[in-house]
Amino acid sequence: MIHLKKLALEEPEGIYQMILEIGAGENGFVNSLRSSDFEEFKQKLKKNDDISNGINLKEGLVPQTIYWFYDHDRPVGYGKLRHKLNEKLLEHGGHIGYVIRPTARNRGYGKQALTELVKQAHLMGIKEILLTCDEANTASKRIIEFNGGVMSELKEGSCKYWIS
Repeated sequence: MIHLKKLALEEPEGIYQMILEIGAGENGFVNSLRSSDFEEFKQKLKKNDDISNGINLKEGLVPQTIYWFYDHDRPVGYGKLRHKLNEKLLEHGGHIGYVIRPTARNRGYGKQALTELVKQAHLMGIKEILLTCDEANTASKRIIEFNGGVMSELKEGSCKYWIS
């Protein structure tokens, strides 16, 4: 069973190693924490902490909180929970994005992680949660549907799902 841990300004080397393993991202998920070294990674932690608090947001961005997914003491992935939507996120991105590190896939972590992120969204007062995924990403579609996602639209290879 996984548990979530909110991003903090000081994170262990194991989180950085996971970020390196994830790489640039895939299937529509952008790994915005990817860094060339540990010092740059620490700077990105500060930037993302500010974003979570709505500080120094660039135009077009909304506050979002990053959560690490842990199985006991091993980080297995992370997720982004956006506090609200803008026009761009209504089309692609939605409230939640998540990724599981390659060496931890096919163990049910994605289902558990999304379940926990949905709980966090509800605690934030988000009643209707939008997720999007690539039409070809069958694993993500299964995870979203397992968590109660109902597809509302398929447009240009992108699926929109809502979870209540």
